Amino acid sequence: MPHHNVKKAEAMSFSEEVTCRHGGETLTACYQCGTCASSCPVARLDSRFNPREVLKLALLGEKDELLSGDAIWLCTSCFNCQERCPQNVEIAELMFTLRNIAIEAGNSPNIYADFGGALLADGRIVAISKFVEKKREEFGLPPLKPVGVEDLNKILEATGFTKPEKKEASQ
Repeated sequence: MPHHNVKKAEAMSFSEEVTCRHGGETLTACYQCGTCASSCPVARLDSRFNPREVLKLALLGEKDELLSGDAIWLCTSCFNCQERCPQNVEIAELMFTLRNIAIEAGNSPNIYADFGGALLADGRIVAISKFVEKKREEFGLPPLKPVGVEDLNKILEATGFTKPEKKEASQ
């Protein structure tokens, strides 16, 4: 169900698969200077994420390690790395591309399956709580109307969106 013009995934390297996709085109411009890692607020707080390491793994073709791990999901898309990259590597865009590849391979955090299910059922990722309804009233805002999920589901179906499956909890 690929929606992009690429050769068969089996016939190309992982770095080629990434660079053939929208958002992945600049991967091979990275020369591992480390500017992204030194600019990243997440890398300072969580040793599981280092944008330089993610790019290195993508360049080396370590598809399984990248797609099954946590790293690509920890990027907050702050764009610090991208703004400071001397090679104009679109690092945040690359993270989105890697996430898309991971989702297509069935590797995404279970929270995304929850979001997908809620979107299909209610038209919203997060349910509107009584607290939010009350606050809207206090601020003079009208109550939120129910979302027309029929039309939303037609759009999602036309774009190929399907509810992501939850992964089994590892022992």
